[in-house]
Amino acid sequence: MIDPLVIAGRSFTSRLIIGTGKYASIELTEKAADAAGAEIVTVALRRVDLKDRSSGSLMSLLMRRARLNEPHVPDDLLRWTILPNTAGCFTADEAVRTLRLARELGIADMVKLEVIGDKDTLYPDNEQTLEAAKILVKEGFVVLPYCIDDPIVCRKLEDIGCAAVMPLAAPIGSGLGIRNKHNLEIIIERAKVPVIVDAGVGTASDAAIAMELGCHGVLMNTAIAHAKDPVMMAQAMKEGVHAGRLAFRAGRMNKSRYANASSPTKGLIE
Repeated sequence: MIDPLVIAGRSFTSRLIIGTGKYASIELTEKAADAAGAEIVTVALRRVDLKDRSSGSLMSLLMRRARLNEPHVPDDLLRWTILPNTAGCFTADEAVRTLRLARELGIADMVKLEVIGDKDTLYPDNEQTLEAAKILVKEGFVVLPYCIDDPIVCRKLEDIGCAAVMPLAAPIGSGLGIRNKHNLEIIIERAKVPVIVDAGVGTASDAAIAMELGCHGVLMNTAIAHAKDPVMMAQAMKEGVHAGRLAFRAGRMNKSRYANASSPTKGLIE
């Protein structure tokens, strides 16, 4: 891995994280995840039956692809890291209890913390998110918190011990793309942990822009699941993230108010 995404010491080749909600079928979920090349797949714990491991269930798919039940199966398919999330939680207590349940069921210790403060915008509750993060970090969870694109909140979450910060690009499921590049640039400039854009991405160019700014990864669900062709969009997102990362590493040219001839004028034939 030449340029891995590193979260709490774990390396991933893909910088695209995808969700598992809103798809028309479980089969389509798997196809889209594969087209995206996703290694980290997130699941809303409060919106699935965690104990339903029957054939055709989401949990059955997740357990098979995570190799939790069959560790000796040949690795013919990309192995997923399951990222449980607390979507639908409105208090720190709800979020903490939900993730403790996930740990008891043996799903994972790397978790996405999401504490919502408003039902219409689905913006996070900063106070409750910070409170829950403190508890979860003390209990040994690797915490990736969804948060507002506020440099101060991101700094506080990092100081608590969160393994990454996940500022929104725009409201969840809106597809509006990055609304505030300036704030993201400040967050990226100051953070000592990965910055992963979470929520609001609508198309591949949005993902590319996030990566060009210097974000370490992008998390999305609706943009792929609600596309007319989710599998094709998943592939587009994969390529957008990859192109954006390459552009960031290459270093873009400086902007200029005036034109600058591509061909040199020295030695010009009169």
